[in-house]
Amino acid sequence: MIIVSDTSPICYLLLIDCIEVLQVLYKVVIIPQAVADELNALQSPPVVQNWIAQPPEWLQIQPVERLQSLEIGKLDPGEQEAILLAKQLKADLVILDDKAARRIAMNQGLTVIGLLGILKDAAGTGLLELQPTFERLREVGFWVAPSLLKQLLEDG
Repeated sequence: MIIVSDTSPICYLLLIDCIEVLQVLYKVVIIPQAVADELNALQSPPVVQNWIAQPPEWLQIQPVERLQSLEIGKLDPGEQEAILLAKQLKADLVILDDKAARRIAMNQGLTVIGLLGILKDAAGTGLLELQPTFERLREVGFWVAPSLLKQLLEDG
């Protein structure tokens, strides 16, 4: 299975100490260089910078062949490269949270999952409990509509 991720899902998983769910669920996750650069940026929390400075074996960083696209050009570099890399690798799944990036990826035929979907899958396999995990996400600044959280908790 080929999984490509953008920056923010990795950041939030690190901030709530749940990064291991990526390895358990997907074995290997691939990120483009722009995502690695964003994770290592001075604005990134120290836990994120420390993690990417010595990435785990299950994380692969791959270069991307840059192609110009008016639609994709509106996104940040990490989102752009994640979508391009997912297309180039014919990824099974691309992990994106940004609404515009998700729409563009789906329009290009990619299968998309976001952070909440990953957490729901992790809860389904017994890796975590949704309610306390969602509370930790809110504490670190992740915003999501309360109605969506309620729906996920009821479905989960």
